[in-house]
Amino acid sequence: MSDPSLRCTAFAGPVRIASGELRHVALKAKQAFDADKTVLVFEDANGRVIDLPLELSASDLLKRLAEPVLAPAPETVKPRARGPGRPKLGVVAREVTLLPRHWDWLAAQPGGASVALRKLVEDARKVSADGDRQRAAQEAAYRFMQAIAGDVAGFDEAARALFAGDIGKFEEYSATWPDDVREHAALLAADAFHH
Repeated sequence: MSDPSLRCTAFAGPVRIASGELRHVALKAKQAFDADKTVLVFEDANGRVIDLPLELSASDLLKRLAEPVLAPAPETVKPRARGPGRPKLGVVAREVTLLPRHWDWLAAQPGGASVALRKLVEDARKVSADGDRQRAAQEAAYRFMQAIAGDVAGFDEAARALFAGDIGKFEEYSATWPDDVREHAALLAADAFHH
């Protein structure tokens, strides 16, 4: 189902009831669910809601969590006979569409097109790491906010401030939110405000 050691946080309504590894948080979520509370469990890394079968018994829930996670089926790629290449590196062949001038430039690079493309991708990853981290924080915070505070006063304004990178406005518009919701949103959004 999910990795039982996945870090997550559970809320019963606007109250944070547990935070930590999924296997522990799931039991707290189950207790709240059994007490007729509305429960949402979020992945800490990305703000996504984790759909847990809380109607199961606690022991069945833990068993379900321990089931292996099935990876999505890989894209169908025709197997090729072993030959040139570096299969131990985990290189995957995919199609890329470029203009003729791009192919000409790549062909003229030392090591050929594949080496040049790998270098370009690695360089781009290094250059955009801060922006990627900021974007991931914005998206995680927004997912969480939308799921738990989408109908709370100040949500739209706080969301705009989040994506504008305006921490002052974000704090202003989320100030009236329930403490646990406001604090968790701010935690998820922390990297969204550091450029």
